[in-house]
Amino acid sequence: MFRNFKTVPYVIFGRGCFNQLDSILSEKRSHPGSFMVFLVDDVFSENRFKDRILLKPEDLQLWVDVEEEPTTEYVDQLTELVRDFSDGLPSGVIGIGGGSTMDLAKALSLMLTNPGSSADYQGWDLIGNPAIYHVGIPTLSGTGAEVSRTTVLCGPDKKLGINSDYTVFDQIVLDPELIADAPADQRIYTGMDCYIHCVESLTGTYLNAFSESYGEKAISLCREVFLDRDPESDDKLMMASYFGGLSIACSQVGVCHALSYGLSFVLGTHHGIGNCLTFDHLKEYYPQGVEEFRQMMDKHGIELPRNSLPAVEEHEIEKMVDVASILEPLWENALGPDWKRIMPREKIKALYQGILG
Repeated sequence: MFRNFKTVPYVIFGRGCFNQLDSILSEKRSHPGSFMVFLVDDVFSENRFKDRILLKPEDLQLWVDVEEEPTTEYVDQLTELVRDFSDGLPSGVIGIGGGSTMDLAKALSLMLTNPGSSADYQGWDLIGNPAIYHVGIPTLSGTGAEVSRTTVLCGPDKKLGINSDYTVFDQIVLDPELIADAPADQRIYTGMDCYIHCVESLTGTYLNAFSESYGEKAISLCREVFLDRDPESDDKLMMASYFGGLSIACSQVGVCHALSYGLSFVLGTHHGIGNCLTFDHLKEYYPQGVEEFRQMMDKHGIELPRNSLPAVEEHEIEKMVDVASILEPLWENALGPDWKRIMPREKIKALYQGILG
């Protein structure tokens, strides 16, 4: 059976298009009491960019802390804040920031219409009710969170996304001007997330003409951005993230992302950094990709923080293996239906021991 997957229905792209946000949202302000919730990365709380966010008096703005990986507990707290703010539901949720902020916005829009804790919905197609109208506005590019059907969260027992057709944004605003001032290292780590998406998609067993078409374009753009230093690199990186996200929407990621999830869950390692630290040890599985990845890192003078990972105990490594092992679609895409024989628990553990040094 062919997969019938949902994509973002409305996309606006171009330098300065963020200025059209107010007119886009005006169509959703259906009655006098309606309000919007703006989730904004708190890095902008002391930045002049905050003055460009045109709030109405009735709107709620929440500065979100994404210093740590997003958690189900944080999503539940944000949900209660919005419910306490008004007796009614908002007309929309707008996430402005990097992948973590957009994941929080997607999760909040889901939890305002679904009962219980967000931890109850970590998995595939567990959401029963449609989300609140939600908009994604990336200020970093690479994660593909703006186009994906998942919102990746660390829960009490695992790091796993809320994967659902309802998770997909209703509207995204892709303005390359918004990513121009991102710190160089952050830009690289997030951009490498996109590059690794493409490598895992293009070498996976789920590969098809749809995912290959988007993946090849995305990886080509990554090469122009990170190897050629194209003067239009912000525009191209933003499109690479979008196309890379569409590529894995019709396929999957692989070994690197499965291992990175376990690393993040136990150690709190940021997703982009965790992917890079992991991918650097996967030459056995992605030889050409790892070689090119290293060239990109060297060209931009980025040295992996290999010594930043703390010492871990045996039970912590076992938990990493637990978290990685439940991501069966990722392993199957990477290694095929016989992946459990190819990648037994002991081999996953050995990979973690190599990453951890």
